[in-house]
Amino acid sequence: MYEFAWPWLFLCLPLPWLIYTFVPPVRQQGVELRVPFYQELHELQLRQHPARSYWRGQTVLYGLIWLLIISASARPQLHSTSLEHPTTGRDVLIAMDVSNSMLYSDMTLDNMPISRIDFVKQWLESFINQRQGDRIGLILFGSQAYLQAPLTYDYHSIQTWVQETQPGIAGETTSIGDAIGLAIKRLRERPAEQRVLILVTDGANNSGVMSPIAAAHLAADYGIKIYTVGIGAQHPSAEHDLLDTSSLELDEAALSEIAHISQGQYFHVFDSASLHAVHTRLNQLEPSATQHPAQAKVQELYVWPLAIALILSLLGVSYRVYQARHATRRLGRLS
Repeated sequence: MYEFAWPWLFLCLPLPWLIYTFVPPVRQQGVELRVPFYQELHELQLRQHPARSYWRGQTVLYGLIWLLIISASARPQLHSTSLEHPTTGRDVLIAMDVSNSMLYSDMTLDNMPISRIDFVKQWLESFINQRQGDRIGLILFGSQAYLQAPLTYDYHSIQTWVQETQPGIAGETTSIGDAIGLAIKRLRERPAEQRVLILVTDGANNSGVMSPIAAAHLAADYGIKIYTVGIGAQHPSAEHDLLDTSSLELDEAALSEIAHISQGQYFHVFDSASLHAVHTRLNQLEPSATQHPAQAKVQELYVWPLAIALILSLLGVSYRVYQARHATRRLGRLS
């Protein structure tokens, strides 16, 4: 929508006419310059440019320039409505366990057996799709922890990196404490009011430099909430009795304590029902950003009438200069 911010300035439009009509002209005092052939020069100008048409042309030009100046002073504006956009101060880091134990197929999704890593991939893809306006980052950890994706609004890239992740790329063991420490390093620099870490693992901390409990206390000091998600069947199947079950043991006590220290919550996920429950609970605890109402954008347009007024002024001056030179040449011929 087009409008003027200060339309009352158009009341100044008749100001030049009022000054011309009611203010007496200034009388100049000085020595007059008498030109003997002034009458011939004046008659020549009248023949070339009739006085009435010349005066009308000047009046229209000056009036148009004055109108443009007043229009610019009244601040013409173009109002447009921006779309609703989600905003939030939340930063969400996802720390994903990619140790070799994630290859075990003791999970069920829609009554179908599935490996732990594929189960987590399906869950994270759905979880990321439900976020709006949050900055999301991805940490992968095994024997070591490293940042796969910094905090970003590019959810598609995060989902792609999650789907391309393979167990064992960060080592065979599990360093939960180091993953939390790396998350603290990334989140503490953010100016967000809410900082969230979602820690997904299927085992116990058995490597790394930092203690998970000590890391949880440090996270609490920085105001970082940790939601721990334990992955693994509620009752290990018989086929896993033949394996080294030390790598399959889920340290639920430690994960619960980590969540409690940082004012988060612990979840145990092992099938579709528990997965749905985690989705619902996390959305309640950390809801997505709300849509802000549409906002009006204002674009100032005063520069356009000012530019046109300047161009017309330059054209008027150029025309006057041309007239003066033309009259001078005519005067030279007469002399």
